[in-house]
Amino acid sequence: MAAAVLRSWGRVVLKIGPRGAACLTPSCSGGVRQKSTVQFATRPDLPKLAYRKVKGKGPGVVFLPGYASNMGGQKAEALEDFCKSLGHSYLRFDYTGCGASEGVLTEGTVGSWKRDVLFVLDELVDGPQILVGSSMGGWLMLLAAIARPEKIAALIGISTAADHFVTAFKSLPLEVRKEFEEKGEWSIPTKHNEEGCYKLSMDFLQEAENHCVLQCPIPVTCPVRLIHGLQDQDTPWHISMQVAERVLSTDVDVILRKHGQHRMTEKDDIKLIVYTIDDLIDKLTTLV
Repeated sequence: MAAAVLRSWGRVVLKIGPRGAACLTPSCSGGVRQKSTVQFATRPDLPKLAYRKVKGKGPGVVFLPGYASNMGGQKAEALEDFCKSLGHSYLRFDYTGCGASEGVLTEGTVGSWKRDVLFVLDELVDGPQILVGSSMGGWLMLLAAIARPEKIAALIGISTAADHFVTAFKSLPLEVRKEFEEKGEWSIPTKHNEEGCYKLSMDFLQEAENHCVLQCPIPVTCPVRLIHGLQDQDTPWHISMQVAERVLSTDVDVILRKHGQHRMTEKDDIKLIVYTIDDLIDKLTTLV
């Protein structure tokens, strides 16, 4: 059984597993969850990156948010509680132009956000990490694993959106694509922001095409776990199947949730993510 500490809707669920999760109940913590402190990483000639870090043993866990998202979401916070309970290090951060980080969202690219992830791996954490990538973060975790294989212990993709901006645009009817190309931007309807749409420039899409990974084998050999909801209206679940087929790793599992949505923030979704991390930590530490 997984050792999991989950805080959900104002109450704490505590499960003690074989490694003996630390007590994290209102009586132990004074009734208030102690969040990690926001810090800022300074980079020469680049915007500062905002991050929250919990010190602990390895393998550490790094959370990669989705497009236009930030490190303050339910999954990111639940994983911090979990890692604290086991004494493992944990880091969550905001990409350039997102959340508390400096920069402008509309100036960001897949390449610039990949650079953010590599900076985190190179400068802010020690030792191999388990990357947990949500949506676009799942694409970025693959790019990071290709660029820094020695820094990666395992990958967990949640609604992985590898290549999705590019393939979704190319799947549009030709006349629709031409219309957006003439306008210079693509408006994607969404229920995840107040505007009701994401606006992606043609330059963004052209740059993103340079980082596509699904056309050929993906040189990733670490353990890979891919969790996807069959009711995902934003990123089709078959993308996770494509990733599973193309990675070179022989240790790959795909978990499909019948009623799962894109954000995977229901209590049982978060439990599954936590159990998946816990099982990987067991596997990795046993191998050592």
